[in-house]
Order: sequence, then structure tokens, then C-alpha cells
Amino acid sequence: MSPHSVGEARKRVLEGLAKVTWFPPLFARVTLGVLFASTGWGKVHNLENVTAFFVDLGIPFPAFNAALVGWSELICGTLLLLGLLSRLATIPLMVTMTVALATALRSEIHNLPSLFGLVELTYLVLLVFVAIGGPGALSIDAWIADRLEHPPHPREEPHAPVGRLSQHGA
Repeated sequence: MSPHSVGEARKRVLEGLAKVTWFPPLFARVTLGVLFASTGWGKVHNLENVTAFFVDLGIPFPAFNAALVGWSELICGTLLLLGLLSRLATIPLMVTMTVALATALRSEIHNLPSLFGLVELTYLVLLVFVAIGGPGALSIDAWIADRLEHPPHPREEPHAPVGRLSQHGA
């Protein structure tokens, strides 16, 4: 294959990929949304067990924090799924994942490879991706931003030409 044909093939591939740049943020956001909405639902409907787990971990105010985490995951996960207030919704979830890594998973972290092997770190990285990169073009946030930047033009009401009387004589 000649360098010219490799360059042309690369150009075509990049042009094709440019047409689907909307997909990675959508996939990350929906994956996180489904995950956190479902885990939040489970926590909210099982607060006694979550509270007991938080007591075992030594988390202060375990009942309050169990409810806070459960509702945060449920509400923020749903917001991510919808693509509404996405960047804001990532903040409580990033805190939750950081606390999970520092408490519940602390005994599993011995070095960088063990940290990178934890799915909670992957969730944290995806949350940072959405927080910085945004929710993507297929989101309510993007629709709202587009409406704010390009408001629809109000329809102009038809009016009679200046200087002519209407049919009703006024």
C-alpha cells in the first residue's frame, strides 16, 4: 500500500468517525445513568442494610449518609440517563465513588494496578469524562443550550399595508 493510499484511507476513516462523535458521550452517560439509577433504587428500598453497612465501614451519620447516597444515586443517575443537568449530576456521584474507594474498597487497593482494576475507578473516570466533556449532542442539556443560543424566531403577525383601511372600516 502506498503512503498516498494509506493517507486517503486514514482520511476516510476519520471523516466517518467524525460523523459519530455524538456516540461516546451518549454511551458513557446512559451507561452511568442506568447503573446509578438502579443501584440508587436498590439502596433507597433497602436503607436498613445500607445503614448497617455504613456502620461497619465507620462512616459518620450512617443513616443520613445511606439515605443521601441512595437518593443521590437514584436522582443523579436518572438525570444522567435523561441528559438533564448532567455535569451537575456527576458531582455527588464522583464524591460517592471517591468515598467508596476510600472506605469500602480501601482493603483491596495495594498499588496502582489494584486500583485500576476496580470498577468503581472506571465509574469515577467516566463521571469525570461527562463532567468535563459534557453529556453530548443527544441530551436534553444540548437541546436547552441550543434553544438558549438560538432562540426560535417569533412569528410575525400579518398586518394591513400602511395607509389602507381594513374591510371593517376602521
